[in-house]
Formats: sequence, C-alpha cells, structure tokens
Amino acid sequence: MVKFSHQARQVYIQRLKEETFDVVIIGGGITGAGIAMQAAASGMKAALIEMQDFAEGTSSRSTKLVHGGIRYLKQFDVEVVAETVSERAVVQHIAPHIPKPDPMLLPLYDEPGASYSIFELEVAMDLYDSLANITDGPYANKMLTTEEVLQRQPNLLQDKLIGGGSYLDFNNNDSRLVIENIKQAQTDGAVPVNRLKAIGFTYNEDKQLTGVTVEDMLGDEQFSIETKLIVNATGPWVDTVRELDTKVEDVPMMRPTKGVHLVIDRDKLSVSQPVYFDSGDNDKRMIFVLPRFGKTYFGTTDTDYEGELAKPKVDRADVDYLIKAVNHRFPDANLTLADIESSWAGLRPLILSHASSDYNGGNKQGLSDEVFKQLVTLFDDYRDDKVSRLTVEKEMKELLDSSSNSEASPSSVSRGSELLVDDSGLITIAGGKITDYRKMAEAVMQEVNTQLSDRGKIFSLVDSANYKISGGQFAVEEYDQVMLNLTKLAMDKGITEEASHQLATLYGTNLPQVLEGFSSAARYADKYEVPIEVAVSLVYALDYEMTYTAIDFFLRRTNYMLFDIKALDQLAEPTLLIIKEHLDLSDEEYETQVQLLKQEIDEHSLAYLK
Repeated sequence: MVKFSHQARQVYIQRLKEETFDVVIIGGGITGAGIAMQAAASGMKAALIEMQDFAEGTSSRSTKLVHGGIRYLKQFDVEVVAETVSERAVVQHIAPHIPKPDPMLLPLYDEPGASYSIFELEVAMDLYDSLANITDGPYANKMLTTEEVLQRQPNLLQDKLIGGGSYLDFNNNDSRLVIENIKQAQTDGAVPVNRLKAIGFTYNEDKQLTGVTVEDMLGDEQFSIETKLIVNATGPWVDTVRELDTKVEDVPMMRPTKGVHLVIDRDKLSVSQPVYFDSGDNDKRMIFVLPRFGKTYFGTTDTDYEGELAKPKVDRADVDYLIKAVNHRFPDANLTLADIESSWAGLRPLILSHASSDYNGGNKQGLSDEVFKQLVTLFDDYRDDKVSRLTVEKEMKELLDSSSNSEASPSSVSRGSELLVDDSGLITIAGGKITDYRKMAEAVMQEVNTQLSDRGKIFSLVDSANYKISGGQFAVEEYDQVMLNLTKLAMDKGITEEASHQLATLYGTNLPQVLEGFSSAARYADKYEVPIEVAVSLVYALDYEMTYTAIDFFLRRTNYMLFDIKALDQLAEPTLLIIKEHLDLSDEEYETQVQLLKQEIDEHSLAYLK
C-alpha cells in the first residue's frame, strides 16, 4: 500500500483525477473524517478533500474534552445529556487510546447568577450518572462539603464557597481523533488529501451534481473530481461551500461564535483535577481550568464572530475576561498577560436558527414546572430511602420521555446539528460538536446509502459504534496493560520510560509502526541534535500522517505548540531541517515554512498583544 505521506500526495491526486467516486466529502475536520471512515469501512469508494491541513479549523481548537454535557442540565436539557453521555461511551470504545476519564470538580458559590444551588447540583449529578449508567465506583458523582472542596483544591476562593460536587468527564486530543479517523479511512481504501480547496461544482443536464472542482493549494493546478454524491462537512464554512452551488438559495445556515483558551505553566496555577465554575460575573457563563502535560489551561469565551474564518485570533478582551474570571476564583494566582505561554482561538459552527440556546439546538424551554417538581420529589424520596434506584430510573425515564421536545427540527441528527439535501443533491451536515461526530457521520451515511441504493449501488453500512479506528485496536478495559506493553516496546529501543509512555498514549496500537522508522529517526536525531522521541514522532508523521509543515507536526500531530511551546526554541530549526531533508523540499519551500512557523509561534504566544 502507498504510504499516507506528503510525498505520495500526487499519487492520491492522480487517483482523484482519474477515478469516479461514490462520495466525495468536503471538509477534513472531525465530522468529515468520521464520514470518510464510515464510508470506506462500508465498502464505498470515498474521497475526502480539505483546503487546509486535516483538523486545522474547528477540530483542533476545542476545549480538549469529550463532554458528558452536564452544563446542559442547568436547563434540565436531559435529551442532550442522554445523547451526549451515550456517544461519549461509544467514542471511548472505538478510540480507547484518545479520550480518557478525567473527573471534574464543580465548586458552588452563594452569589447572584449561580448556575446551581447545592440541591440542584445533587439532582443534576444524580441524573447525569443515571443517564451515563454510572452506578458506583471511582467515577460516581460525589457531593462535597466546603472543606472537601478545599481539600481537593485549596487555592480556590473561600468567600461564599458553599460546597461542590465531582462528576465524570473525559479529556480528549481533538486533532488526534481526526487524524486517526482519516488514517482508518485511508487504510480501508478512501482517498483523503489535504490542501485541496473546493472552488465549484459540475452538473449534468438535469442540474444534478456530478463532481467538485478543486484547487491545489500547493500549486496553481485546478481539476475536477467525478463523483455520484458530495457531502459538505465544512463546519463554519458550510455556507461558503453551499454558495458554490448554483442551485442553493442564498440562505445562511451558520452563526459561528469564537471560543478562546489560554495556557500557563502549572507553577503559576496548579489544579489537582479539571475545575468548572461560574465566571463570578453574573453573566451565565462557566469557565474550565484544566491540567494537561505539566501546564494549566483555561477557557472558554463565547462571542459572535464575523471575521476571517480561517484565522480567528485571540483579542485582548478575550484575555482580560478569562484572566479576570480565573483570578477571581483563584485569588493567589494573580495572572497577567505576561504569564500566558500559549493560546488558541476556535470557532463553534453554531446553526443560526438554534443560536438563542446556550447549546445550539438545545431544549430552550427546559422541563415544565410540573415535571421538574416531580423529579425533585423523586430524588427526595430516593435520598430518604423511600424508593429504590431502579424505581427512580424507571419513573425518571417515563417523565423525561413524556416531556421530550416534540418541536425539534425534523432534519436534526443530534441536538444542535442538521442534515439537509439541496435541490442539486448536495448533502450538508452542519452544527454539532466533537462528541456527536460519529452519530452525525452515521446519519450522513444513511442518506448517502439511500441515494446510492436508488442508483442501484447496494452497500451494507458498517456498525460504526463498534468499528475501531486507527490506533485503537484494543478494549477499553485493557487500556492500562496495553499501555504498559507499548511503553516497554519503545523502552526496548532505548527511549526513556516517560517518553515511551507518552508515545504509547499518543499512538496507541500504531506504536509498532511508529517504531519501524526508528533507524531513520535515530540518524536524524544524531545529525540534527533532537531528542529521539521527537524524531520518531516526526518521521512517522511525515510517512503516515500526510504531514507537510512543521506547524502540522507541532500543532496537530503533536501538542508542542500548545502545551510545550518553549521547547520550540530548541526544536524548531532541527525539525524544519529534517522535514526539508525527508520531503526533499526546495530552498524556497523551506524558507516559506521557516517564516510560517515563526508567525504561528508569535500568534500562539500572543506576541502581538505583549
């Protein structure tokens, strides 16, 4: 099989020019990646094109969580939470090396605008655990006294602190989830190519789509890809792609909002576990503060965005808002702009018609007063040992079923996402969030399969809830043992235990293939004086993850740009030289990459604000 590398990119482009596909997916974020994976696994002839690098848009700029969505219980939007915790479990099942359990601490304050009282949080967390089928054990929710909250997190603001709770959530490596889905799609026969931009469509005499015209962003070439069906899975760019279709009325679907995250060293602010709290500004917003890789990061903002979709930037107002909120909750932190090591800004692809809800597409009305009171009584009875847990779950399900929102859009795939088919045949999937990606892709595949069946092509869709993605070929309950075994494999090559463990958790069951490049990596490590674990990752990224630039590597194939940006002082130049040698780049291409990397480092470190 041809390697999935930048060097082999022209081979894939030639296939796009010469072959006719069942489906072409536009958009190499998490939704497009999931669609391509399911299409290829179902035996369809599938292609995926992305105008930037894979995951370069929204899908590498999230809060890095696979949410259970407890915040939607603020409005008792139970359907969203039920759907989300179910999908969270599925994502962990099919990609066990990526999302990992990471319980969240939620401190409560007696202040105006508080999202929860103690009682409301207890009801919400019990409901949350019930929906997630968590009955006991280390991940069951726990109500905490003020003293217990401060034992876990002694640097929290004590004034007006009245207690809190701890509940299960999952951390995530968003860009790795994308690339592993794409690699699985490629393994199963799909043709994914980055840096190919859709610029138009071709039609037959009935004005039905027959292909997509693309521009190679690494050259001046334009060509068309023939296909039976086209899926628009471009996130914030959904309207931009639909505008290319002459049959689409100019009706915008999207209302993107910007979310910002800031990274500091753990010495500036240390948290023992992820913490989630009201901003303290009585603005109905909640802030995450999370530990990761020896750093602490926090976010997010949520502001309407009308700028350039490809390059949302962190503004001073974003920084001031987040620093104020964090300094308020952690009075000894005294954070300033100078403490920010790295940052990122991303766009949420909110649907315009859903924009009035905190969660786009969420149940804006919440529960009726009557149903809410019945739920409260039910939990009171349970707490007083008057009814069993089984009774609570049965009656709660009946109550929630009876109160479910009957006005959801008929095109809704998951709450906050929509699937529509335009007159030309263009299939668009819009909205949603990372946790929902597989379910959204599954709905697209059902539409694609129906249309292909009407044309006489019959496929049996893959059971995507049980189809492992690249790197995840093991069971969740085997995680610790698999990581131990993989760590030992890397240590046997002379890599330190810590670095070996990091490689194991990054690549999962792909690590043996990663280590196949060890001899080349060792030569580069010696020649350019870089740590062997960096060289090993880089060689693999270049050979099997269609990596082209140092930014691809530092920001999306690994997390150096976000969580170890200072390491780039030593790693940037040798990494650029290795890429130049390995990909045989011209001096001009190399110099372009040097300048682009410098700009990216300046942007993430907020040099333009400092």
